[in-house]
Amino acid sequence: MVQTKNKFDVAVIGGGPAGMMAAIWAARSGAETILIERNETLGKKLLLTGGGRCNFANAENDLRRLVVGYGKTGPFLFHAFSEFGPQAVVDFFNDLGIKTVVEDNGRVFPKSGLANEVLAALLRTLKESGVEIRFNSTVTGVKKENGSINQIILSGGEIVKAKNHIIATGGKSHPATGSTGEGYNWAHDLGHCIEKLKPALVPLKTKETWAKNLSGVSLKNAGIAVFQNGKKVFRDNGEILFAHFGLSGPAILGISGRVGELLEKGEVTISLNPLPESNLDALEKDLHAKFSKNPNRQLANCLTDVIPQSIAAAVCGIADIDAEKTVNDITRAQRRLLAVTILDLRLSVTGLMDIESGMVTGGGVALESIDDKTMRSKVILNLFFGGEIIDVHGRTGGYNLLQCWSTGRLAGISAAKTVK
Repeated sequence: MVQTKNKFDVAVIGGGPAGMMAAIWAARSGAETILIERNETLGKKLLLTGGGRCNFANAENDLRRLVVGYGKTGPFLFHAFSEFGPQAVVDFFNDLGIKTVVEDNGRVFPKSGLANEVLAALLRTLKESGVEIRFNSTVTGVKKENGSINQIILSGGEIVKAKNHIIATGGKSHPATGSTGEGYNWAHDLGHCIEKLKPALVPLKTKETWAKNLSGVSLKNAGIAVFQNGKKVFRDNGEILFAHFGLSGPAILGISGRVGELLEKGEVTISLNPLPESNLDALEKDLHAKFSKNPNRQLANCLTDVIPQSIAAAVCGIADIDAEKTVNDITRAQRRLLAVTILDLRLSVTGLMDIESGMVTGGGVALESIDDKTMRSKVILNLFFGGEIIDVHGRTGGYNLLQCWSTGRLAGISAAKTVK
């Protein structure tokens, strides 16, 4: 009978992006490394990113501008990014044979458009680096003694011992991929403060029926304005997607964190503008010209010369004007009302979708308990953190995977160094 090895220099818990990167760099740095994964495969959540195309980084190389994309906790990432920033991440994947392309807003994708190409390259690198991987291994306990972790207990009673440990178990979003939130419990039990978990990059629930009836319809570049107490709080723009519960799409996911904070203070409304480059006078003039040219066309059909057909009927309904009316029968006041409605499609936000529906989890291990130069815990001597479990997350567009690669690498190198 072959004896299973159970003593290592570095043990990484979690086989997502941060965990894989941590294990690769720990091993490359000379540490005998094990990667413990509860699933039968690694990187399940990675395959979902970028709609399956894997938007694995953002090309913003100005670090000061880059960290702004992570909100108030962004400065924590300065050192990690100075060691392994956007260009270094792209170079790393290029060296693994992944050709890349940069699309709008600096989003970096594999040229093939295939997330599984990125995962395959990481799996190959793990093997080449000599990392031992334990699949289907659920961690049931992390034990400490004298301020250090002394053993990891797996289901079935197996015990793994290591000199240093890295927790990279991700958040609570998409639990079917293995992100169950257990890492937060271990960190808490080991003495770390956990900032309140909340959904981040998550769809919004809205009240109005007309929007739900447009489920599946998208607007590629809509203007978005967010209001509270009748005052505009902020504005943004980008792609939105109507859904049976309300609103989704990259732009909505990107503002959901700020909307969630506003909802804690009171009611929030969103104004959508499918023609953000237009203004009221210009649009009214354009409608007048279209109506004059085709006086016998039905209103809904004529509006499709100006706005997407999918929302023309909704605009008529909101403005309370018969969509089957011929445009010759539309009054000047009604024409102006149509213009106002098109540029200001109002929706009442009733809440965020639950944390499991989000792309990432907000909150996590408090930054005050982690050394940003090494990702080492300030509470447990031989523990490091990487990725989403840390209380820092970014906007859409490759920011969150970039954080995983960077903090995971730093944790792996740091854990290996302190073994020696």
